[in-house]
Amino acid sequence: MDISVVIPLLNEDESLKELHNWIVSVMQSNQFSYEILFIDDGSTDQSWQTITELGEINPNVKGIRFLKNFGKSQALHAGFAKAEGDVVITMDADLQDNPEEIPELFKMIKKEGLDLVSGWKKKRYDSFISKNLPSKLFNWAARKTSGVQLNDFNCGLKAYSNTVVKHVDVYGEMHRYIPVLAKNAGFIKIGEKVVLHQARKYGQTKFGMNRFINGFLDLITIWFVSHFGKRPMHLFGALGVIMTLIGFGFAFYLGIDKLFLNPTGRLITDRPQFYIALSTMIIGSQLFIAGFLGELVLRSNRQNQQRYYIKEELNLHRTPQL
Repeated sequence: MDISVVIPLLNEDESLKELHNWIVSVMQSNQFSYEILFIDDGSTDQSWQTITELGEINPNVKGIRFLKNFGKSQALHAGFAKAEGDVVITMDADLQDNPEEIPELFKMIKKEGLDLVSGWKKKRYDSFISKNLPSKLFNWAARKTSGVQLNDFNCGLKAYSNTVVKHVDVYGEMHRYIPVLAKNAGFIKIGEKVVLHQARKYGQTKFGMNRFINGFLDLITIWFVSHFGKRPMHLFGALGVIMTLIGFGFAFYLGIDKLFLNPTGRLITDRPQFYIALSTMIIGSQLFIAGFLGELVLRSNRQNQQRYYIKEELNLHRTPQL
């Protein structure tokens, strides 16, 4: 199979038929073998009914329905697990991503040998204050922190080789950082393509300003995990050593001063250096303990824990057709 299109969605029933018809038109005109995987992330509207209807008329349409809303990352994880295409395309269901970009993305993966191609919405039809400006700041911070030189980390339109999606574990809210996760897993051939961005035609966005706050927190998390995820003691232990040395340095100074330089001076407990020494040694000990706990947690990780529950599946055992 040439292409798997993975589409996570939440309450997008108005756009699904139009999006399906558009994707099918692109696939047929380019003679691609394909499947369309709709991942219903706990919709409360008629989205699953619409997906079911599409699956009845087009066996290439497949669906996964979550029991409740588990988040976009979990939806992508489920879609990636089922995807069979040589190239996996992800896009949002709100018609802001243009399916006409699919052939070029497919070419960049298959003919140019890239592992991942990320879309870049260079011209956006969103609010500058509420979306564009925070997005620019977020992308700048992501580039500086991760070392992955992309202009738009959060673009939903991306293309992956099948090998990438089978080896990259998308968890939490890390869907924004799949290129970083791919790089950390050893997939370094990462490209970018300017893609068309369209104004939302139906409904309202499901994301508010809090996604940028969460995004920056996730960025810190992924920086830590990528650098110290397998060796937390290297970070906490180093900080613990620094704090402990500072504490012992002040304690040594106070001891020398009291014993030899100024024996009749004020009490050690009346001097601020005493409390600095005491505090830094305590903090150093706590950092060492944090490092030990991190090592213990790492050795008893819960990689196989169930992160979402599927309520229904559609057409996942049928053979796709041209």
